[in-house]
Parts: sequence; structure tokens; C-alpha cells
Amino acid sequence: MDDDVTLPPHPPTAATGHPAPAGHDPHVVASDALANLRDIGGRPTADGRTVRRGLAYRSAELRAPAIAHDPVVTALGVRTVVDLRTGAERAVLPDVLPAGARGRHADVLALHPQAPAADLGEILQRPQEAEAVLTALDPAAQMVRTYVDLVVGDAGRAGYAALLRHLLDPTGSPVLYHCTAGKDRTGWATTVLLLTAGVDEAGARAEYLAVNPAVRAMYAPLLQQFAAVGGDPALLVPLLEVREEYLDAALDAVDAHFGSFDGYLRQGLGLSDAEVEALRATLTA
Repeated sequence: MDDDVTLPPHPPTAATGHPAPAGHDPHVVASDALANLRDIGGRPTADGRTVRRGLAYRSAELRAPAIAHDPVVTALGVRTVVDLRTGAERAVLPDVLPAGARGRHADVLALHPQAPAADLGEILQRPQEAEAVLTALDPAAQMVRTYVDLVVGDAGRAGYAALLRHLLDPTGSPVLYHCTAGKDRTGWATTVLLLTAGVDEAGARAEYLAVNPAVRAMYAPLLQQFAAVGGDPALLVPLLEVREEYLDAALDAVDAHFGSFDGYLRQGLGLSDAEVEALRATLTA
């Protein structure tokens, strides 16, 4: 899970499944070892260019031992893996790096040890208790707050700036970045990359929402498990998918705090004019 709610990790069988034929979405990279793997390249920019393919990939967590030698992942030639998860998540489940790749950490939430969290993994077997926790949490509102924090929080601004700078390192590309499910922290990262490249908001939004089939397939066993013990799966759904309202919260926070997306890049992330221009050149073909 990509906010400060602790969910049980998705089952390995879900992580290796193919949610839809790759031909249905040209950005899908179908791998038996790595879930929700996508090439962010190929989308047109407003000035007639195209986001470069084979430069930046997104995915769910790198948990399967097979990743180290998976032929699909190996063929991508990834040189840098940027882990957007918290230190605690990394400690429990360290990345399995593809052959030849180096790992980098860019925690974009940096949750305080005393931050409120609901360990749903322990209570999903007690649906009445889970219902009370979820009702009190208001999952959709919690997700909105998380997205705002990704934009304005110190950890988010430092982490996303670090990710962008990894893309500027000519020895570090291609780059693969990920969180847990590859939808929230990774979703905002992808939105930032595409908007920086010059893709319009509609195109960035289309990529943000495009992961829902993969994410729903990934978490289907969890919902089935919860229903089997009498829980209402609808209570979990806001935590297990991406929604336009979540992205809208982040984009609104950009405008409210930094005036524009360019303001976010320069004031929020601390990028220089030269870095922004270099990123646009690097990201587009």
C-alpha cells in the first residue's frame, strides 16, 4: 500500500499475473516476475515531440527472486532502480535488483515512527473490527491527504527531486522506479515526469489511471479473502486503486503552494532552470 496505512503485501501469485494482454496498452511490459511494469515513454508532448521510450520504467515492488534473471526485465537494461518506499518497507522486503542495476532510495513519505497507521493485515480476519477502523480512517480522505503530502511534504519534494536527477545521470539510465503497488507514490512520480517532458494534463492523467487493471488484479485475492470472512470489500477499494480525485488533490496542491507546475519544479523540488531544460531534452525524442 502506498500511503501510511499498512496493508498485507499482495500475494506472490498476484504479483506474477498478467492482468490484461499487453497489446491492450502499449505501455505495458508483460513480465512473469514483476507486476505493474510499464514504459512511460511513447506519449506525445504538446509541442509535437514524444516521450522517449526505454528511458524510464515504473512498477510495483521488486519482491520476486526471479527478477534478478527474468529475461523480460533483463532486456530492459535497467541501470538504476529508485525505491520510493519508506525505510521500514525496505527493511521488511528489500529490492531484488535486476542484473547490472544499482539501487537507490528516495523515500517520498518518510513517515514519523509515531505516525498513525492501521495494520490491516492483522485485523482483516476480524471484519467487524476492520469495518470500524476503515470507517474511522475514511480511506478516500486519507488518500487525498497522502497525495497532498507527496507534493508539499519535505520528504516528497526531496525524493522526487532525487528521482529526476537520477534521470539526468547519463551513466544511470534506463531508470526503474517503484513503490509497493506502483500506483500512488509511483503514480505521482510518473505524472511529474510526463508533465516535465511536456505531456499535457490529459495525457498524464491517462497514464495515471491506466494502472488500475493491474492493481485490481494484484489485490483481488486480498478482497476475496476479506469477503470470505464476512467483510465488505468495498471498504478497502479506495485504498487499492487510483482515482481522479487523488490526482486532482496533488495537482491542486501544486497550484496552491507553488503557483504552477513550473513553480513546483523550481521552488518545490529546487531544480535549476538548466536542470529543467536538460530533463525536458532527456525525456523527449
